[in-house]
Amino acid sequence: MGSEKTLTMKYRTFQPVLDERVRRLWAGTEALAWGRGNIAAVARATGLSRNTIRRGMQESCQKNTLDATRIRRPGGGRKCKSVVDPTLMQALERLVEPDSRGDPQSPLRWTCKSTRLLAEEMGRQGYAVSHQTVAHLLHELGYSLQGNRKSKEGSTHPDRNGQFEHINRKVTGWIRRGQPAVSVDTKKKELIGDFKNNGQQWRPKGDPQKVRVHDFPDKQLGKAIPYGVYDLAQNAGWVSVGIDHDAAAFAVNTIRRWWKSTGQAAYPKAKSLLIMADSGGSNGVRVRLWKWELHKLACETGLTIHVCHLPPGTSKWNKIEHRLFSFISHNWRGRPLLTHATIVNLIANTRTSTGLKVRCVLDRKRYPTKVTVSDEQMPKTQNLLLSFNNIVSGNPKKSLAA
Repeated sequence: MGSEKTLTMKYRTFQPVLDERVRRLWAGTEALAWGRGNIAAVARATGLSRNTIRRGMQESCQKNTLDATRIRRPGGGRKCKSVVDPTLMQALERLVEPDSRGDPQSPLRWTCKSTRLLAEEMGRQGYAVSHQTVAHLLHELGYSLQGNRKSKEGSTHPDRNGQFEHINRKVTGWIRRGQPAVSVDTKKKELIGDFKNNGQQWRPKGDPQKVRVHDFPDKQLGKAIPYGVYDLAQNAGWVSVGIDHDAAAFAVNTIRRWWKSTGQAAYPKAKSLLIMADSGGSNGVRVRLWKWELHKLACETGLTIHVCHLPPGTSKWNKIEHRLFSFISHNWRGRPLLTHATIVNLIANTRTSTGLKVRCVLDRKRYPTKVTVSDEQMPKTQNLLLSFNNIVSGNPKKSLAA
């Protein structure tokens, strides 16, 4: 006795040389050896009907009463319903895909088409079929249970490929000259407390960590907002965990802390900084506060700051997503984020085989929302210390104004 997978492998090995009678006896013998749930297990592993397996069990228990010469010839027995009634398959397809089969008034057009509902509707149309028969017929027609696939990205700009090539040339040139190039973004906000965290971790069998049933935020514990800076050349990450709002000032302050703590030491001769960011969020292409805060950072550090915004809807191509954030999520999978210290330690201890190193700090500073930047302040950002590359509009050389 083994697993269903082992039983399936055995059945597929012997199936070509088994006639109908031996196949039935073999299935019945395996079912007798299984114990509880034997018939269902053998049926799942072999695809044989439960009646066939029961009959094989009965014949296996009958000693010296089997006629070895009595074997039904190939093709004998009851014919498949689709052979007896050729219109059965067409009627079933009209129910499953009414639009493609020219039947927009199908009674199951706006219904979840389970095999039981399909069998009931087929019965109303005069076809005597069970839900198991419907399942077999659907497999014969080439159908299977499938979910939705995210593949439609909507409209694309004619210069989309040129935009990515421009960003790639910028990054490659910055790294070749030994200048810092970073990718920035905000990771998903996390609730602090004993809430469920997706994923699994090794624990004693039958002893899962207990968490709350409902994910209602705890006002005392609050939430965590991780904002990351990923150094493309050094394969190193910096994450500030905020406790207030995902504001533009918080994003730029994270870049400031990274530069003072890590970036300046890694690039002592740096004269410019290239930032690659999404076109939305706290570092969005139209966020005035983001530009104003970067202007102040440029004045503080003396760096010429260049910003390349990824086109809308392409945030998954941002390097920080799959070079830093994905490994952080993998590192804390299945573990409740009980405190801010828990999050900081889990992020800081994220490592990869390619040498990724991450530093993480807690940012307790408050960042108010609805901060406005006046029209008089905006022209100050158009100096030699700060330039924006308008990747969104398709013109890489156009400078962004207010």
